[in-house]
Amino acid sequence: MATSKKNDALLPAYLVVGEDSLKRQAVLARLRTRLSALGDMEFNSDDLDGETAVGADIVTSCNTIPFASDARLVYVRNAEKLKKTDSEALVAYLKSPCPSTVLALEAEKLAKNTRLYKAVAALGKTAVIDCAPPKRVELPRQVRAMAVTHGVTFTDGAAVKLIELVGEDTVHLDSEIRKIALAHRGTAAVTDAEVASLTARTAEPKPWELVDAFAARDLRASLDCLSRMESASPHALIAMCASRLRELMCAQAMARRGSGLPGLAQALKLPDWRVKNHPKWARLFTAEELRAALASARDAEQAMKSGSDADAVFRDWLIAITSRRPLV
Repeated sequence: MATSKKNDALLPAYLVVGEDSLKRQAVLARLRTRLSALGDMEFNSDDLDGETAVGADIVTSCNTIPFASDARLVYVRNAEKLKKTDSEALVAYLKSPCPSTVLALEAEKLAKNTRLYKAVAALGKTAVIDCAPPKRVELPRQVRAMAVTHGVTFTDGAAVKLIELVGEDTVHLDSEIRKIALAHRGTAAVTDAEVASLTARTAEPKPWELVDAFAARDLRASLDCLSRMESASPHALIAMCASRLRELMCAQAMARRGSGLPGLAQALKLPDWRVKNHPKWARLFTAEELRAALASARDAEQAMKSGSDADAVFRDWLIAITSRRPLV
């Protein structure tokens, strides 16, 4: 991050954007620390919320002269929620920003083609600070690294278990790691059993977790995921399961041709890691079972759209496929 280098000149505005909330917090904390070296930020900072802030008021705050300091900080959280007129006021301000103010805009998501994004990016190469979250496959390694900062080590299993229980939000993960570190005794690594005993399950399973359990024909895991999914639509879930059935049909066809994982990934236009388990899952079905499952998905979806209890229809269909119940 550019603002962490003492010899770099501060830009008049930064956009801290991305879904990794812990990374956003760290970036903003470093920015505040650097500005605090220039004067007392207690008298020279404003904290505003883009969901309610008025663009003209933000501009007025930015144009305010600092008191007994070389700089002011104007922080706007939820910048993506600014109304168009308020966002346009900032776009106009950024054409000639106040030299003694740093405007810090924080957003979970903000499209690169928006005028506000472009206005900040035009200020310099380091004006937009990307806080994209790590890929799911990389998250356990990050959890283990986060644990070290709290004075403990995690096994691979412990990191995976924590993500399963808490979810992928890095702030929540860091908070739970801190609690576990305080409770942990000794120098041995924290295990998955210890994580399970100290951490309450707060994460709703991701739809792909259910689809993976479905593809593995794991009835218990499938029903466990489904029971904890409060926001997922059964219509969306059955469509995702049907897509997975088609992928497994492709995996069977590629296996008959003697094609390996790269060939399957290329045929499905997916990265290798996304299909690494497909050949194994495909072997759990016969070709007839896959065709019947896909046909039954069509029938179930029609029943869901015709007024039947969509949740019940999907659950019964899921059970029928994963438990190898004959389809009628």
